Amino acid sequence: IRTIRWLDRCLAANQRPTEQNLFPIVQGGLHEDLRTICVQELLKRDVSGYAIGGLSGGESKDRFWKIVHHCTNLLPKEKPRYLMGVGVAVDLIVCSALGVDMFDCVFPTRTARFGCALIESGQLNLKNIMYAKDFSPLDPECNCSTCRNHTRAYLHSIATDESVSSHLLSTHNIAFQVRLFSIFVHSDMENIYWLYLQMKLMRNIQENISAGTFPEYVMSFMRKNWPLRNYPQWAVDALKAVNIDVE
Repeated sequence: IRTIRWLDRCLAANQRPTEQNLFPIVQGGLHEDLRTICVQELLKRDVSGYAIGGLSGGESKDRFWKIVHHCTNLLPKEKPRYLMGVGVAVDLIVCSALGVDMFDCVFPTRTARFGCALIESGQLNLKNIMYAKDFSPLDPECNCSTCRNHTRAYLHSIATDESVSSHLLSTHNIAFQVRLFSIFVHSDMENIYWLYLQMKLMRNIQENISAGTFPEYVMSFMRKNWPLRNYPQWAVDALKAVNIDVE
């Protein structure tokens, strides 16, 4: 298959194996049999870790977690397993429980391309005319280069019209994500969050795994964010699959 052919080309071309890590991508869509075939072929090659791709594309969460679980069950535990395109807090919790080690998400940079800056009260749409004469920084609490050197008025004048606006807003949005430790705003729309907890959340996950208290941490997280215990059923089912019962 194309994924395997591409991996073999990458392995043959890699002249810096001690400096570059190759993570081949497990493909196969929502078909467990195709995922199995792909993993079996990847395991025949010497690589640094593995990526799980082809998800977070609109499939149901019930199908999503089952494919993640299927892949992590097949992939070796002694090498890092990276789930592509996942950044929503509950997804990070559940997929960490399923055995995923690494994640990434385009939220900060995609938001920047649309001319929006992240702040603690939500998002600033810099295309809005209200910012045309606003000479304050995006966020007075932020020390990123964008906030230090550019005003909302300037960013309004170039938002979505010049590519540099995406660069400047991406710089701020990523800095915002890094320093975001305790804000968690849950929307009424399932699995949609205004703000992310990646940095703090992943640190907590790591610390609790090391301490042997990860199941307790998961239950605390779920109860904090769904105090009525009306948990998403897919998350309940996924956690049960790894012996964490939150009900």
